[in-house]
Amino acid sequence: MSHVAQIAPPSAAAADCPERIRLPPLAWYDALLELDRVKPDGLRPYQLQERMLLAQYNLSRLTDRLKSAGYIVRENCVDDGRGQVLHITKDGCQLLKSMWPVYRRAIATHFGTKLDVDETAELARILEKLR
Repeated sequence: MSHVAQIAPPSAAAADCPERIRLPPLAWYDALLELDRVKPDGLRPYQLQERMLLAQYNLSRLTDRLKSAGYIVRENCVDDGRGQVLHITKDGCQLLKSMWPVYRRAIATHFGTKLDVDETAELARILEKLR
């Protein structure tokens, strides 16, 4: 994994996770999560771009890196001979699963302790609207 960045857990979560963990950037997690959600259909690049709210050139670089690392594949689109469809690989699914516990812990630390049940539900409703 040549594109892996060393990420230290957020300082507030450091007590729970004192070791430094080697994980790719959060954008990798987001892309893999979106592709995992639509298995087995995959997404066209513009659909992934819309879901992630990234500029096209950023998405192109991101998907190039994910493909080079073996976490996604590009297939020709059946409906559009010029288009492609992105799919998560088994390795991509494994990476996604390995990343989640670290991000779950950070989310719980930074949000879970600060929001009550009603605020959490409201935040979820607002974020779903942005999808």
